[in-house]
Amino acid sequence: MEKTAYILLGIAATVVAIAIILALLVGFPFSIIAVLLVVAVALLFWKVLRERLGNKEDDHYSNTVER
Repeated sequence: MEKTAYILLGIAATVVAIAIILALLVGFPFSIIAVLLVVAVALLFWKVLRERLGNKEDDHYSNTVER
């Protein structure tokens, strides 16, 4: 269930990022910096999400440590 939520969140973030990029391309010469910033944030988000989903140590502590 958690992975499904992450997948849906990733899809929504991708769609929003694409919409922002397309909207920023309308004012192309002045908005190239904004496009680069949006792409950089999206890449960092993707990196963090991929690391979190692939981290076995976090999964181990989530399943075994009592609260």
